Amino acid sequence: MVDIAHEAAINPATAGDAAAARALVPLSSIDPGQWRALAQRAIEPNGYYLPAWELAVSATARGRNDASALAAFSGSSARLIGLMPVISLWRALKIPLPALVSAHPYGTLCSPLIDRDAATEAAACLLQQARKAGAHALLLNDVALDGAAMRSIKQALDRDGLKPRVLSSYIRASLDATQDGETLLRDALGTKKLKELRRQRHRLAEHGPVAFDVARKPDEIRPALETFLQLEASGWKGRRGTALVQHAGDATFIRRAVPALAETAQCEIVTLRAGTTPVAAGIVLRHQDRAFFFKLGIDERFAKYSPGVQLTLDLTRHLCADPAIASADSTASADHPMINPIWRGRFAIGDVLIPLRRNDPVVALIHAALAGFNVAHGGARRVVHLLRK
Repeated sequence: MVDIAHEAAINPATAGDAAAARALVPLSSIDPGQWRALAQRAIEPNGYYLPAWELAVSATARGRNDASALAAFSGSSARLIGLMPVISLWRALKIPLPALVSAHPYGTLCSPLIDRDAATEAAACLLQQARKAGAHALLLNDVALDGAAMRSIKQALDRDGLKPRVLSSYIRASLDATQDGETLLRDALGTKKLKELRRQRHRLAEHGPVAFDVARKPDEIRPALETFLQLEASGWKGRRGTALVQHAGDATFIRRAVPALAETAQCEIVTLRAGTTPVAAGIVLRHQDRAFFFKLGIDERFAKYSPGVQLTLDLTRHLCADPAIASADSTASADHPMINPIWRGRFAIGDVLIPLRRNDPVVALIHAALAGFNVAHGGARRVVHLLRK
């Protein structure tokens, strides 16, 4: 088994393998127009794999830059029908085995973009490109286990007699935005809790009229982003050194991505103010009919008024009133104490190991290595999930 691991760990970009080099390309080489068109046709929305977002992440974000891509093109044309940003297993986890791993786009969702009009073809092509790149397996982190993208991948695997392995999973909160906002909040929280939150809001209003603002246009969203960054850095994230603005690469990424997405109406920043004082702000991405609640920042001086909850209540009403939005992904950790009581929808997110060849002993090695890594680092990963929101 040691010999197998040694032989499998070679870098496919060496040994003069031109086909492997073509199979795995720099993410920045993907034509942005083709990428945007694919995102419009994607079988499953993922705001974190929109080109304006993921290219900004890959350009400068700390620990997430220089991603590669598996790209699928239609056999009958040069149309991009599938895209999966990836990095090597060695770079992701320092495991020297031949596998590719989802490139993490900062938000906790890595479901690939797959053309709804050629879903199985696109998934099969992505798997074949991974094989050509020298990979024996794909590790998809934070994918929607019952989502349309994963179903397409399973169909492609079935044709080859292969089965994915779910390594870990959790349930996270989502919002059914087709409901009436007030009815949804009353059913979720109950009249007693809503009465207490109204009392807190009245107390907050003693500091000035409470207003909920939505910044959408690029000239509006830039100052709103700076407000968000200041709020995030002013609290516990700033004290722990995890606020976006505290790291040059992260600050550059978010200041590039947010205005770029605003140009195409795919990002907005929501802010709650008491008078002229911002007390909470959040970044929301939009892709097709789904919203993605990326991050939240609050002014902890107003903590006794629950500013984060107050903002989320207004965001819920805002999304439910928008006919273009059918659902919202909290992108939060399991059992998140703030969002779970408010957004009562649930769906499964997981890490999935995808074998690329039948009866491959190298896949068993990869699986064992990942199992050992998860045992050793499971606690740390749970902490990271909590820090992301």
